[in-house]
Amino acid sequence: MSALFTPFTLKDVTLRNRIAVPPMCQYSAVDGATTDWHLAHYTGMARGGAGLVIVEATGVSPEGRITPGCTGLWNDAQVPGMAAIAAEIRKAGAVPGIQIGHAGRKASANKPWEGDDHIADDAPGGWPTISPSAIAFGGGLPKLPKEMTLDDIARVKADFVAAAKRALDAGFQWLELHFAHGYLAQSFFSVHANTRTDQYGGSAENRGRFLIETLQAVREVWPENLPLTARFGVLEFDGRDEETLVESIALVNRMRAEGLDFLNVSMGFSTIEAQVPWGPAFMAPIAQRVRTQTGLPVATAWGMDIPADAERAIAVEQMDLVMVGRAVLADPHYPFRTARELGVPKASSLLPEQYAYWLSRYPGPQNGAVID
Repeated sequence: MSALFTPFTLKDVTLRNRIAVPPMCQYSAVDGATTDWHLAHYTGMARGGAGLVIVEATGVSPEGRITPGCTGLWNDAQVPGMAAIAAEIRKAGAVPGIQIGHAGRKASANKPWEGDDHIADDAPGGWPTISPSAIAFGGGLPKLPKEMTLDDIARVKADFVAAAKRALDAGFQWLELHFAHGYLAQSFFSVHANTRTDQYGGSAENRGRFLIETLQAVREVWPENLPLTARFGVLEFDGRDEETLVESIALVNRMRAEGLDFLNVSMGFSTIEAQVPWGPAFMAPIAQRVRTQTGLPVATAWGMDIPADAERAIAVEQMDLVMVGRAVLADPHYPFRTARELGVPKASSLLPEQYAYWLSRYPGPQNGAVID
């Protein structure tokens, strides 16, 4: 029996297998609202056989979008489009999830294929950015953000709560808070972005305060029977990784005490000086350490697209789910193909019956055998 294709239950939610599609921005929204592109895209991801499909980084406010083309949940008019997506994901047999976040100093950017750089405040589509401290990210994102006031902090936390309520109204069953990748929450925790001297800066405990308070506020409105999760960058590959990882694990333990159910282990991406050791499953040992030292179920999304690596990561309990992104973009039926490669019986049952009928009934190309 393949470990990767065993069910996974968290709270009242059960995934049919351990393959999850992580959030991947499509930059195709209009004023934060989804379009036909999103509906077709996410339906296709779910039909391929994944256990969980998480909708892309969705801004909790207009200023919280990464680009003008990013999705949002800051008004009720954006809910119906998201509800249609969640319904189609469920209909295809997967659990619908969504990631909500605020891009902070990395907001107001062009789409990647249009430059991936900052849009000036006075240019069409641009807007001022905010961050814990007035420190620019650098590189193609040179805009100096406004240092947030305590009122700004309270407002953004309230925006997270409102977006979480709308996500629930839309029918999502898995909520992921975006606390990673150099966006606002990660910037509060990062020494590369936070030089505050008040209760939100200085010590690791203070730098983690925004994340804890945001989690607490969302926990109050997100049902206890549904998973409340986060994606968090636990290290930066900046030469101080052990110190950052120790601080991060301490923060994750605090988040668990406040009601966090699951962690998607990632990197900080808070500095352009990072030296990331890209390679197959390179984050798996780090995810395992977080899992061991916090007791939380975990996943990671980096380099997990090789079926044997994914199978091993689950089998030896390095993680509980594998997040597979770009491989699923290249082949939405990656879970089905992986099941066949691993010898899972009746792999075609992962697919819609319209597909499974053809794939299981007639001989395949090898030795006259059926696909399963």
